Amino acid sequence: QVQLVESGGGLVQAGGSLRLSCAASGRTFSNVAMGWFRQAPGKEREFVAAINRSGGNTYYTDSVKGRFTISRDNAKNTVYLQMNSLKLEDTAVYYCAAPRAPVSYTGIAYLKDNDYWGQGTQVTVSS
Repeated sequence: QVQLVESGGGLVQAGGSLRLSCAASGRTFSNVAMGWFRQAPGKEREFVAAINRSGGNTYYTDSVKGRFTISRDNAKNTVYLQMNSLKLEDTAVYYCAAPRAPVSYTGIAYLKDNDYWGQGTQVTVSS
C-alpha cells in the first residue's frame, strides 16, 4: 500500500521558516517526480513545487519562487519543502503528491485526485 506522510507543519510568525517532510513508502519513488500542493480555507488546492526524479530540476508556482525550495533524498524516499520568508497568505494545509504513472516534473502541477496524496500538514503563519 502506497503511503505519503507529511510532517513539519506548525505555527510560525510572518518572516519565519518551516521545513516540511514527506516520507514515501509502499513503492520506490526515486524513479518518479514528486511535488507539493496546498489548500487554503475556502480555496481550491493549488500547485506549489515539483522536483524531478534525480532532484536536478525543480519547478515552482510564481508566488513562492525565491522563498521555497523543494529537494529530495532518494535514499530515504523523502521529499522536503523548505519554506522561508513566510507570509500570511502561505497559511494552508500542505500536501505531498506523487503520480500513479510517470510524468515530467512540470506535469506534477496537473496531478488529479486519483494520484497519490498524503494526509496533509497544517501551516499557519501569524502576524
